[in-house]
Amino acid sequence: MKVLVTGSAGFIGSALSLRLLERGDEVIGIDNLNDYYDVGLKQARLERTTACEGYTDKRVSLEDREAIAGIFREYRPERVVNLAAQAGVRYSLENPLAYVDTNLVGFANILEGCRHNDVEHLVYASSSSVYGSNTKMPFSVHDNVDHPVSLYAASKKANELMAHTYSHLYRLPTTGLRFFTVYGPWGRPDMAYFSFTQKILAGKPIDVFNNGNHQRDFTYIDDIIEGVVRVLDRIPEPDPDWSGDTPDSATSTAPYQLYNIGNNEPVELMHYIEILENCLGKKAAKNMLPMQPGDVQATYADVDDLVRDVGYQPDTPVAEGMARFVDWYRDYYAL
Repeated sequence: MKVLVTGSAGFIGSALSLRLLERGDEVIGIDNLNDYYDVGLKQARLERTTACEGYTDKRVSLEDREAIAGIFREYRPERVVNLAAQAGVRYSLENPLAYVDTNLVGFANILEGCRHNDVEHLVYASSSSVYGSNTKMPFSVHDNVDHPVSLYAASKKANELMAHTYSHLYRLPTTGLRFFTVYGPWGRPDMAYFSFTQKILAGKPIDVFNNGNHQRDFTYIDDIIEGVVRVLDRIPEPDPDWSGDTPDSATSTAPYQLYNIGNNEPVELMHYIEILENCLGKKAAKNMLPMQPGDVQATYADVDDLVRDVGYQPDTPVAEGMARFVDWYRDYYAL
């Protein structure tokens, strides 16, 4: 297939592009290489994909309406995976308009490109952050998510609503994936496990928020990519059992679907730090801090729907995944 992947220099986008290329798909990658985190790391990821036959690299921002429309017209992708976004919960408190530009305006441009160019299926990144103030565990895509606690989360919830509108009005098949704390080699430096590794090796204390009383459904990158590819290959159909009397937020009378994609096994933050310390062979000095605005205490993915529909089965234990990350980190940074 010909697949357009946005955020192709990002953590998930780069890994997905490589997987699609390996199976023989043609990939058009879009990324603007913004400086939210180390551009050098993004460029290093791109070097892996640009070396592959079948990859086209485009330097474009999602909010550039004409440029996005031009790429759709020129390349006519059959399917689209939208992973480009302004990420980060805490950064959304500092620079909220960046989330409006990329996550709302940019996503609207992607939807329009899909609508006008007969795209077969749009898969897009949502986030576990949409669960906001919810406390019922595990988080289910069938539960109400109307109480976000950050603008980042609100922008992802808005993406789900925007996608449903296009599925309803234009019969554009769309699938939203709520990602749960993705980690692994080539990961994002703004994520806690990455900065923890950097600081522990440098002998600096790590900031442990909520006094360590967090739980996260850490999900290894390879398990995520396997799930994304399986979802991409499954075009959603209208749900014949959907009823407006008891509306299910995960399906619709339109070709629309939502899934959680996580490990289905939350880990205590302090245990996660212990695993990292063991991998590094070095103890961390900890700066215990209170809960931060925009944070949630726990995440835990109910992935039953994804298991049922595409056979999704994450199988990378956290200790194994972290060991692989630490090996990559030492090699990449020559430590």
